[in-house]
Formats: sequence, C-alpha cells, structure tokens
Amino acid sequence: MSLNRTEQMLFDYVQHHPDERQHWSGKVLSITARVPDRHAAATELEGDLWRYFEERSAVVEPFRSLARREGLQRTSLRNLAEYLLRLWVAPKPKRPAAEGHATIEK
Repeated sequence: MSLNRTEQMLFDYVQHHPDERQHWSGKVLSITARVPDRHAAATELEGDLWRYFEERSAVVEPFRSLARREGLQRTSLRNLAEYLLRLWVAPKPKRPAAEGHATIEK
C-alpha cells in the first residue's frame, strides 16, 4: 500500500510514540466493533485522522512546519485509514464452502 506524504508523516509519528499508537489502535478497534462494514469504518477513521492531524499541526513538529509551509488543505487519509484497519484488526474468518459445492484440493 502506498501512503501519501501526509499519511506517511502521521503513521511514522504514531509508530514512534507508544501512547499515540495505543490510542489509535484502541480507536481503530472501537470503530470496527461499532461499525462492522470496513468501508464505513475506514471513512469514519479517515475523518478522525484528519481532525487529529489538524490538532497536532498547531502544537507538534513536524506537523506544525508542514502546516506553516503549505497550509492545512484537506488531503486524503483514506489509504492510512485502510492500512491501520489491516494492521490492527484481525481479518474476518472466511465462510466455509456451502454443502454441495466442490472445493479444489491441492
């Protein structure tokens, strides 16, 4: 998965700050428990990530420098949201094949 520059900066920051990583992994799990549809969960998570980026841009480097240099134009954080879902949420188990349907064995 390819992250844009803003997504990569945000991901690196979260990965290097254990309290932030714990907060975001808990948030991801909370959202997926409440919103079972992965697409809807990613949409909600993207909005939360953007609000977090805006908040951090007022007080923390490297976000503050980026905001001063380029402003706070909304950028997509969808790839990061989807990546965090893959990273921290166990995949749903696949349904067993229905009776009467042949399965291919190796």
